[in-house]
Amino acid sequence: MDNMYSKSGLLSGAFAKELDGEQTGLYVLTNKQGSEITITNYGAKIVSLMVPDNNGTLTDVVLGHSSIEEYLTSEEPYFGAVCGRTANRIAHGKFTLEGKEYKLAVNNGPNSLHGGIKGFNAVVWDVLNLSENSIEIHYLSVDGEEGFPGNLDVYVTYTLTDDNALDISYRAVTDKTTILNLTNHSYFNLSGEGDPYIGDHVLTLNADTYLPTDETAIPYGAAEAVKDTPMDFTTPHTIGERINDDFQQLRFGKGYDHTFVLNKQSENEYSFAGVCESPKTGIRMEMFTTEPGVQMYTGNWMTGGFSAKNEHRYPERSAVCFETQHFPDSINKPGYPSVVLKPGETFHSRTTYKFST
Repeated sequence: MDNMYSKSGLLSGAFAKELDGEQTGLYVLTNKQGSEITITNYGAKIVSLMVPDNNGTLTDVVLGHSSIEEYLTSEEPYFGAVCGRTANRIAHGKFTLEGKEYKLAVNNGPNSLHGGIKGFNAVVWDVLNLSENSIEIHYLSVDGEEGFPGNLDVYVTYTLTDDNALDISYRAVTDKTTILNLTNHSYFNLSGEGDPYIGDHVLTLNADTYLPTDETAIPYGAAEAVKDTPMDFTTPHTIGERINDDFQQLRFGKGYDHTFVLNKQSENEYSFAGVCESPKTGIRMEMFTTEPGVQMYTGNWMTGGFSAKNEHRYPERSAVCFETQHFPDSINKPGYPSVVLKPGETFHSRTTYKFST
């Protein structure tokens, strides 16, 4: 790999390293509009995402690091990553499948988070196909890895379309019954990474209900109506307008960190999830997904305690995540959409973030 700079100022050589006997790199995707996405196969991470603002200036709208070394030691290990086998939380790191109890690492308070100690965000993926605007990567998660059953083959394709959309498609198969909940954990700031606050972003979500949680972020079960609460984004509101309201759910998470149940006509319907816009840049991001929910997280636990891309610091609430996914703790909540994958079945999921001004 040549030691080249991307439009976002990343040096490809800073991403070349041997980890676990595999080679990491930085892969640059471009489209006819001149937009650019860079991806590393370490953790399947989106490192930068350059789209035009209302003046036509390319703006990097995701947070991240400028080298593999920084990612390896980051206090934010999920920047831009694919999280798995199970994104989000499993209560007490325990579940029962086909009569057998499985125990997972407890790595987030009393719960298991984002696949455990070394989830899909911290492994090297194989690059299968690479074109100017698309990359397909693969990871084999072996039987017993992080406590999960079955050899699981996961395929992710990132495509930068000519209408400035990032399209993410997931596919997975297993040789033993297992559980699976995949998401991409990009931290967005549509004013540009390094901008200190996403509270001014205007958000609409296609969700009439959300999942209230206990203080450890595990949902109680039943969804509740967003109406007449600070969780209501069925009409446009700025993210910061009600984030400090005296509302128990916001107190628990120091802000938003909740699954919104997307309005769907049918299960797995690919449909509109929401739209977010920065008043500073005019960049709009429309979201579409086949997933039943989206976890909105407003970076409430970020510290600004390290230097990242362009020597920027990322303080509390300097980004918002829209993690399209199945619901937290689904395997322990029979009423939730199933996260069980059986041999002979193929898991499919698709999420699109479409940018315009």
